Amino acid sequence: MKFRIHHLAILSLSALLIAAGCGNNAVNSSTTTNASGAAEATVLPESSKLNIKVSFYPIYEFTKNVAGDLADVEALIPAGIEPHDWEPTAKDMAEISDADMLIYNGAGMEGWVDQVLESVSGTPLITVEASKGLDIIEGTEEEEADHHHEEGEHAHEEEEHAHEEGEHAHEEHSHDHGGLDPHVWLNPTLAIQEVRNIEAALAAAAPEHAEDFKTNADAYVAKLEQLDQEFKDGLKDTKRKDFITQHAAFGYLAKQYGLTQVPIAGLSPEQEPSAANMSKIVEFAKEHKVKTIFFETLVSSSVADTIAKEIGAKAAVLNPIEGLTEEDRSQNLDYLGIMRQNLEALKSALNE
Repeated sequence: MKFRIHHLAILSLSALLIAAGCGNNAVNSSTTTNASGAAEATVLPESSKLNIKVSFYPIYEFTKNVAGDLADVEALIPAGIEPHDWEPTAKDMAEISDADMLIYNGAGMEGWVDQVLESVSGTPLITVEASKGLDIIEGTEEEEADHHHEEGEHAHEEEEHAHEEGEHAHEEHSHDHGGLDPHVWLNPTLAIQEVRNIEAALAAAAPEHAEDFKTNADAYVAKLEQLDQEFKDGLKDTKRKDFITQHAAFGYLAKQYGLTQVPIAGLSPEQEPSAANMSKIVEFAKEHKVKTIFFETLVSSSVADTIAKEIGAKAAVLNPIEGLTEEDRSQNLDYLGIMRQNLEALKSALNE
């Protein structure tokens, strides 16, 4: 049923775009993209204030810091919602059709975006993939081994329920990153590249404000460079270099700072680990005397809690920053603040 509703939403968007015609605040209805994912052909009128829709929180944070007061920036995925699970409604599609720009992370993070991009092809909407041009890595070996184990174990179930797979194909696709790890924003140096891609896109759309966008981007990049240095200094001399996390979201961060991520499950935070992989994680934790098992916000900590209890360790948060919680908002936390919390959590766990 969800599959059919989604396609109705797509069709609704197509109808809205056709009806809108030249009503969108863009001059050119055909756009091309450069290496940064920024539209080159569409330039908005100088009097326009950019109306920008972004997919989820990190992209909102980066875009808002570059655009400043020169754009209205709104995240499509509400705060507190796990972005891997989200699907756009007809209302969301209408809002996208009314926007000047749609900025998303890419690398498979937004499973719904391909159909949206197909629907808006040839329209004035400027679409920007913030991770365009970045070196995207694949899932970890642990995830792949677990995946193959589950495939063999449940092969007969897949045959029995082939008709259900067809019915729910879109739902499964929305959780599938295509084997790629999209969590680039958790590495401050890659976050900088996303900021620069967003800056290039905004400058292409509103060239009269290019200097303003550059000034804003430079200021935010300086903060990200400082954050990167803090991570380098804080993690270079830790007693251990490996950490166990419930969700395989920290591959880019681990690679940047010489750490090893040991994920309990895969790239999707709601992926259930197999019994075999759970056993391997418990064995690893005991052998390496791991005292902290990381879980994340927005999803259940039950798997991490189970392993922590079995080995006599504690469970603690390592935040993938896929959305802000009520507590985050009450503390006025942002990307930089949460990343610094992550740094302190890692320093504590890696020096136990």
